[in-house]
Amino acid sequence: MKKNILVVDDDKDIRELISVYLKAEDFYVDKACNGEEALKFIEENHYDLVLLDIMMPKMDGLETLINIRKKFMMPVIFLTAKNQEVDLLRGLSLGADDYIPKPFSSLELIARVKAQLRRYTVFNNINKSTITIGELVLDVDMHRVTVDGKEIKLTPTEYKILELLCKNRNIVFSVEQIYENIWRDKYAVGDTSIMVHITKLRQKIEKDPKNPEYIKTVWGVGYKI
Repeated sequence: MKKNILVVDDDKDIRELISVYLKAEDFYVDKACNGEEALKFIEENHYDLVLLDIMMPKMDGLETLINIRKKFMMPVIFLTAKNQEVDLLRGLSLGADDYIPKPFSSLELIARVKAQLRRYTVFNNINKSTITIGELVLDVDMHRVTVDGKEIKLTPTEYKILELLCKNRNIVFSVEQIYENIWRDKYAVGDTSIMVHITKLRQKIEKDPKNPEYIKTVWGVGYKI
């Protein structure tokens, strides 16, 4: 599966150059011009890695990193200028995983990105019993779900649906696919049981079930997290 990378830099030419390098290696790429825009992207999408410039208007890289680490643990690589050593050291202490000094070559950029993605994949495999999506935490071994630290009581069917969606984040499942994954039986056209379970799930895990943060409806297709 292709990896999603967010490039954050106020210099348009650098954003475009990095995007060309990454797309040539078959990565998906989104681009943000400042920290505020980056945080909005991260809240709305899943990223496997973030390339983050330190010096930016509105919200610099250090403040952006602090906000990222409140919820997310994907690798973050700083893009730094030669005169930013103090900021770089602070950034590493705040949770950055690596840095790339400007100017950089395409080979160095790609090598560092791939190295961090490999390490993160190994880390996830070691800790795969727990799935964290924002404030939603699903403990697969314990069949336990918490939202914002509060345990949520789910029925076995509700849990199975949530686990299926969480384990396949950003993948859209039709009602038929969810039904056949959960019950291992042929879906009967017109059966509304999955939609009822989704409604109850939203009532339990969403702050505002009418405007869900986690279980999204993809109209005409199905549901995803």
